[in-house]
Amino acid sequence: MTQALRSSILHSEAPALAMPIGGIGTGGFAVNADGSLRQWQLSGMPNHRGALPGTGFWLRLSRIEPPFDSVAMVQGRPVADPAASLTTDGEIPAWMSEAADRFDTFSSARFSGTYPIAEVALTDERHPLRIDMRVLNPMVPGNVEVSGIPTGMFAFTLTNTGDIPVHGTLAGSLLNASGWDGITPITDRTPGLGGNVNRLRRGGGWTRVVMDNPSLTEAHQHAGQLVLAADDESAAVVARCAGLEHLRAFLESRALNNGLSRLSVAPTLADPQRNAPQDGAGASPDGRSWIGVVGVPFWIEPGESRTIRFSMSWHFPNRMVDVEQFGRSSPEWGASSFYLGNAYGLRFIDAVDVQSAVERDWDELVARTEAWTSLLRGSSFGEETADRLAAQAAYVRSPTCFVGADGRFYGYEGSLGASTTMWSGRFGGSCPLNCTHVWQYEAALAGLWPTLERDMRDTEFDVMQRADGAIPHRLRVPTYLTQMGAELIGGPEEPALDGMLATILKSLRDMQRGAGEAWLSRRWESLTRLYRHICERWDADGDGVLRGIQPSTHDIDLAGVNPFMGTLWLAALRAYEELALLVRDDDAATEARVRFESGSRLYDELLFDGRHYIQALDEGDPTDFQWRTGVLSDQVIGQWWAHQLGLGHILPAEHVRSALRHIVATNLRHGFADFAHPYRVYADSAEDVGLLMCSWPDGGRPDVPTRYADEVWTGVEWQVAAHCLFEGLEEEGAAVLEGLWRRHDGSRRNPYNEIECGDHYARAMAGWTLAQARSGVRVDHTAGVLIVDRPGRWPWISATGYGWVDVDEDDAVMHVVEGSNDLVVERARG
Repeated sequence: MTQALRSSILHSEAPALAMPIGGIGTGGFAVNADGSLRQWQLSGMPNHRGALPGTGFWLRLSRIEPPFDSVAMVQGRPVADPAASLTTDGEIPAWMSEAADRFDTFSSARFSGTYPIAEVALTDERHPLRIDMRVLNPMVPGNVEVSGIPTGMFAFTLTNTGDIPVHGTLAGSLLNASGWDGITPITDRTPGLGGNVNRLRRGGGWTRVVMDNPSLTEAHQHAGQLVLAADDESAAVVARCAGLEHLRAFLESRALNNGLSRLSVAPTLADPQRNAPQDGAGASPDGRSWIGVVGVPFWIEPGESRTIRFSMSWHFPNRMVDVEQFGRSSPEWGASSFYLGNAYGLRFIDAVDVQSAVERDWDELVARTEAWTSLLRGSSFGEETADRLAAQAAYVRSPTCFVGADGRFYGYEGSLGASTTMWSGRFGGSCPLNCTHVWQYEAALAGLWPTLERDMRDTEFDVMQRADGAIPHRLRVPTYLTQMGAELIGGPEEPALDGMLATILKSLRDMQRGAGEAWLSRRWESLTRLYRHICERWDADGDGVLRGIQPSTHDIDLAGVNPFMGTLWLAALRAYEELALLVRDDDAATEARVRFESGSRLYDELLFDGRHYIQALDEGDPTDFQWRTGVLSDQVIGQWWAHQLGLGHILPAEHVRSALRHIVATNLRHGFADFAHPYRVYADSAEDVGLLMCSWPDGGRPDVPTRYADEVWTGVEWQVAAHCLFEGLEEEGAAVLEGLWRRHDGSRRNPYNEIECGDHYARAMAGWTLAQARSGVRVDHTAGVLIVDRPGRWPWISATGYGWVDVDEDDAVMHVVEGSNDLVVERARG
């Protein structure tokens, strides 16, 4: 059985599990299954190897009689990298391995979590103290601001499971990273570090170390501020810790007679205990930085518990264009470092401001976050599905995505990493930016934060669209720069047709998610130009069939009559018809309907071979990179879209189901140990099960087949599995999901990071459609309804709030968790 993410799992069984902690566009870090903090990307620079040496949590635990004393890292002992292909989630930072050799660690760490809450239970047979660690970043569906706070919130519950009192100190530590470029490994001589200043601040029940670098100008790209805080105003502090041995000396110096009473008359003392190591002084030396340390003392009687809260907040507002963009450069740009900024930098003046909000609203932020995870866990999805759906939000809140100071939402295809080294490096965003053909698959952003999804449409229409109506599939930033119009783009070279079809489909989805009539009226001229461009270039005869060169997400040009583009086109025709009806353009609606009915008939007649849909090349079409009679896993993708939008079947239902059965029967491979991988390797062991992009079970594989045919893309797996469930093919859908989820169970690959061309790859967000496919719940603000079709307790998210709906055979009742409800429940027809 697949290991559910929430189920307790030993860290030794899941060394590649790393849950991201961070908000939308804030950067962040990750919590490994052992409880360690890794993948530091606070400035937003994608870098899974980002490490802040000396950062984490530490325990001095003592017992008077019988005597016991230990200084330990608050984590399990790091487990060796499982070495799965093209991933780095299991890599252990060098400093952490060395520290684990010098400090004790807990013998057992058990991870459980429903994103965005990570929980690690730490125990050790050598002593009676159990630590339950809880980490989160606030998240509320639909609320971008609450879901975009740059902080990590920690709660440690210490329980004495023995029959003798224990005492000690729980300490948190954080390296002052102001000035760090987010890439260069931090050593004793790190460019950008030096001049870092840490300051103590007490008050309001909290002790804080405020960290910045005044040697940098406020406008410096890497200038920023961090705050480490604990909810004990009398905590002992080493504001300027020089390293791990200094930290160890601080912990080992802790005494029951700790001098804390002095703080009532001298609150500026960092450590009131006289027999303690000296703090550092002044700004850090060139190439180095200080570690801030806050230590909270405790005494715990047998059977009792104490909870200590920590937070790590940050503020790095000066995001610049820090990635090589596609297209040609212009001489007038020169050596410019273009400013993008971070939206949260306009909401919070600095990290102290962030921390103040966290302290003030802690209970509310935790409760609102728990309300979402509790709703998912308590739904009829079941534990495993609920956890996998929850994990979809991690992609939106990973460094793959950000919100600029201009308020626009931006998304890379993914984050550069081990899966991109064959053509690029390991650091930065992969394949910028807002790539329409990859983002065609995503549904998590649209489902969880529909206003951000709609912002991507605004960018497509206002910035990216050309005068002839075409929309190039990549965005150049800042958006005031000339966009990629008449130049070769890359991946593919000309504007991707599937990306343009997706813009039409997503426009209807935006309307159903609450964009409103005024938005559509403003966008109708742009939609019409896009539609006319597609018709004139690929369907000039008006028969509803696309022909000619069709640039696609496979980074190649598809050709002829093919079901990948064809079904997207059929779904787009239906979506355009519905949009036309909403703006009362009856002529446009009729014309789209005529094309659709002709196209639906012709695609089925020309391509269905009795089992599935093939590709039929026209005379003169290129033969390289095509699949002809092969079984393409994406062959009926447009029908998946049509089900999302409630458009009904665009091809004969029995033929669609036959195609899906054939896809799963032929392309779902069991075991990859002996499989030839001409491209990238996303499944590599004898136990791996994965859905190939294309296969030729009856022979006929072209000499130059469609690119990526032998790869396993999780975004396509999610799409096919959800589509199977839409069609009632439960067994086939479950088989695909089982393979996908087992490959990403934490043992070798991370359940919070499905890779493709980079980490946290956007195509994987197709997984959110599983929620609709499993529950049958669909929001449609254009009709003012919430459509339901099967019994159960199901989540819903609308433009005005979220909650759940209880559905039985006779009734359906909506309940609101946040916001309000302006929808009426309606049963699905048929």
